[in-house]
Formats: sequence, C-alpha cells, structure tokens
Amino acid sequence: MPPPRDGGYTRQAPPRGPDGPPAHPASQAPRDGRVTRMPEFRRPSLNLRFLRGRWKAILIVLLVAVVGFGVYLDANLTRVDALADTENSSDGTNYLIVGSDSRDGLSAEDEERLATGDAAGQRTDTIMLLHSGSSGDVLVSIPRDSYVPIPGKGSNKINAAYAFGGPQLLVETVQNATGLKIDHYVEVGFGGFVGAVDAVGGVNMCIPEAIKDPKAGLDVQAGCQDLDGQTALGYVRTRATPGSDFDRVKRQREFLSALLQKATSPLTLINPFRMVPLANSLTGTITVDSGDHIWNLAGLAFAMKGVSGGDGVQTTVPVAGAGAGSTLRWDKTRAAGLWGALAKDEAPSKSDFGP
Repeated sequence: MPPPRDGGYTRQAPPRGPDGPPAHPASQAPRDGRVTRMPEFRRPSLNLRFLRGRWKAILIVLLVAVVGFGVYLDANLTRVDALADTENSSDGTNYLIVGSDSRDGLSAEDEERLATGDAAGQRTDTIMLLHSGSSGDVLVSIPRDSYVPIPGKGSNKINAAYAFGGPQLLVETVQNATGLKIDHYVEVGFGGFVGAVDAVGGVNMCIPEAIKDPKAGLDVQAGCQDLDGQTALGYVRTRATPGSDFDRVKRQREFLSALLQKATSPLTLINPFRMVPLANSLTGTITVDSGDHIWNLAGLAFAMKGVSGGDGVQTTVPVAGAGAGSTLRWDKTRAAGLWGALAKDEAPSKSDFGP
C-alpha cells in the first residue's frame, strides 16, 4: 500500500456545520458586523530612526567626555610616596585622610581673609581613618595631640610625625599605633577645602550654639544655615567651645560627611557648573599616594556617604586623659578593641568608642 502523501501525518478535518457538511471559514467570523484584520507592521519612520541615531551619538560623545575628564583629573592629582611598608594585615580598606595647614596657592590676601596666618612649614590639622568593609563603614578621628611613638623620633604628638618626615612617616606612625595597614592616603590643604565648599554652593550645617573665634576667623550664629568656604574653614578649625579638641574633631567628621554627601549627590554630579569647579579645586590641591587614582577617591567619597547616611559609625579614638604638654593619651585597652575589630573587618563595640 503506497505511503500517504502527507508523510504519515493525519490532517485535521475542517469543522462541520450543524447539518454535517464542513463549515465555511467565513461562518466563523463575528456576527456583530466587525471585520477582523491581521495586525499591520509599520516600519519606523525616517524621522524616528534619525532621532534614535542622534541620541546614540550624543550618549557616545558624553561618555567619551566623562572618561576624558576623568583621565584629565587623574593626571592632575599631586602624588607622593606616602604609604609605608608594614607587616600589618587587615581586612577591608583603610584610608588615611589628612587635612593639612598647607597654604600653597593662597595669596597674602587669602591668608588674611581666611585667618590662616603665614606660619612656615606644614603640619596636619586633621587626621581621620576611614575603614570600609563588609561590616560597614567606620570613620575614626585621631586627635592631633595624641601622644604616640614616632619611629626614630621617640614619643610625641602624632601631628609631629608629619612635620618630622612628611606623609610617609605619618602613615608609618599611624600603622604602628593602630596595628592596621593603610591602603590609601588623601591630603587636602586649606585652599582645596575652601574651593570644594564654594564649588558645591556651600554646605548646610545645624550649629547648636554661636561661636566667635577671631583666631579662626569665625563668627557664626546658632541654627541651621549654609556655610561658605571661608566660614566652613573657621568652623572645622576652631577650638573655642567647651569641649575644645573633642568638639573640634566631631565638627570635622560631621562637616566632611556633609560635604562629601553633597558632592556625590545627583544634583552636583549632573551639573557641570558645580562638578567641574569642584573637581578642579580638589585635584589642584589634593595629594594622594603615588599608587592612588581618581577611582580610589570615588570609593572614599561613597564610603563617606554611607557614614553620613547613618549606615556607618563616626567616633574618636578612646582616650584615658591628658598628658604632659597638652597631649592626649589613648585608653590602651579600648583603643586596642577598636583597632582589633577594624583589622578583622568587624563592627566595633560601642564600649570602645571615644568621645
């Protein structure tokens, strides 16, 4: 028997009508007068295709411009050999953030206006350690009067390490005192700080009490207000409050967090009239380690944003009391607990927090 012509497949019989014969397909059409049609495919118009092409070209140009600007900024960073060899090992990433009293780039008029004085040499006005890791971000202020051993120089205030041997001796001193490994170094002078604050249009701070300090060029009233660069510099430098240096380091942490939060906000990042001056002011006066790049600074900024957003911790090294010559001595047990937790990338205990 010859094989069926359909290859062996059984064909479905067309639907049958009520009296038996197959129903005509037209009888399956809607009875209400509607006409069914196949959907029509319309090719995009020439104008639409042209607009899509233009948008792609614009996005490519913007991407190239952003990358080019990043390369330009990275090339203009000031670099020094800051990181020091150490046998310390620690999980997570540790940044040493230094605010120096460098007057580079300031004219005599600027020094008078900002009340910075004209002292020779260079010292660290601010020292902070930022730990970023899986357990959260932790920002620790290290008072500049902390009495610690300085390699090759005996024991002294920690900010003397910078005066004795620059960034590398400071990093070595911090590593020895904390047991941590410093991965990145960032230093900003007076001029860069003022320029950054003005570039973002000022930073809003809620000041609990009025402060007047002629030495810092500061006269600010209580209440929430936008601080410009000049006022902000006096605000983070003054000691003219009851808590003296402890109040000072707390203001520095809070202000730096607020500044970086605003600097990394979408309104700043997409606004070239703010972003370009901000980037130029920072790269013109910022100093990093010879192995650091612009993306390391971006990592620091976003870690600081986590701290300011409430997901991290802000504290000071725990101290046991004052020593000779207006120095501060750390509480060795609690300080060891704080640094030990950070070395293991663990959340530190609140009992190990300082003032």
